[in-house]
Amino acid sequence: MEQQLQQLKEEALKKIQDAQGVKELNDVRVAYLGKKGPITDLLKGMGKLPAEERPKMGALVNVVRETVTEALESRMAVLEEAAIQAQLENESIDVTLPGRPAPAGNHHPLTRVVEEIEDFFISMGYEIAEGPEVEKDYYNFEALNLPKGHPARDMQDSFYISEDILLRTHTSPVQARTMEAKKGEAIKIICPGKVYRRDNDDATHSHQFTQIEGLVVGENIRMSDLKGTLDLFAKKMFGADREIRLRPSFFPFTEPSVEMDISCFKCGGAGCNVCKKTGWIEILGAGMVHPNVLKMAGYDPSVVTGFAFGMGPERIAMLKYGVEDIRHFYTNDIRFISQFNRTEA
Repeated sequence: MEQQLQQLKEEALKKIQDAQGVKELNDVRVAYLGKKGPITDLLKGMGKLPAEERPKMGALVNVVRETVTEALESRMAVLEEAAIQAQLENESIDVTLPGRPAPAGNHHPLTRVVEEIEDFFISMGYEIAEGPEVEKDYYNFEALNLPKGHPARDMQDSFYISEDILLRTHTSPVQARTMEAKKGEAIKIICPGKVYRRDNDDATHSHQFTQIEGLVVGENIRMSDLKGTLDLFAKKMFGADREIRLRPSFFPFTEPSVEMDISCFKCGGAGCNVCKKTGWIEILGAGMVHPNVLKMAGYDPSVVTGFAFGMGPERIAMLKYGVEDIRHFYTNDIRFISQFNRTEA
């Protein structure tokens, strides 16, 4: 048995030394020290030996096992170090190469347009006013010269939560609340926010959209002030060579009321697909604050006047960036949003 042990040891040590890889060395370990290996079999067969021989043979088997184990560990350390060196040589990194920049996020195109509009009006001395999206019928309609049963309410078919509570259909309630809170003081605000109307979603309509309204109230506020403000706004958003025109219209909360068009920025007024061959593009609605609205808010229309306007940032963004479908703004498609890098001056 001693001769068999010596032979096993020499055989194992040779195979350990000849192993050229970690996997090959592991195979040697399993072959000799595994549960079915010859050294383990010898240990299991110790019970068949005479009692007086067992201690001597047990010690010899343990010596062989320890010798093989130490040789395995030593060879494993050499092979692992060689593997690391080979990996370093094959996967070397040129630290002088420029790094790969992490992609930076962008503002949503609607957010960009809203912020651009806000910045413009803030520069003109306006303040930003906000209000609840779940609104009372009184502020959404009645305080704006739209009593219950008024036919103009049909133009803003609404999501009612109860008889007197609804999702606001415009940001005009913020104007009514601000006038009520100011108690006769001068006002110069814009009101951005989400609004909701029961509308069929298509390329140009959405049941939820964004609106920005403006309100100026004080003494000697004239239609010419409104026109000058809107002219500056059009030039800021669409270029210094833009012209505007005001067309008569109807809104229950303003009198007189107008629609504002800008000269087509694509064809310069010659007529194209953007302006539908008219040379003009409708942008927003506006007008002088109706005396009834001033009265309900506690203002004296014989002393103060005001003007108001309202616009949809989605429409402005669609024109500004050439977007053909309003639904692109809400589908969260990263391929669409990633096009709007901050590369503009």
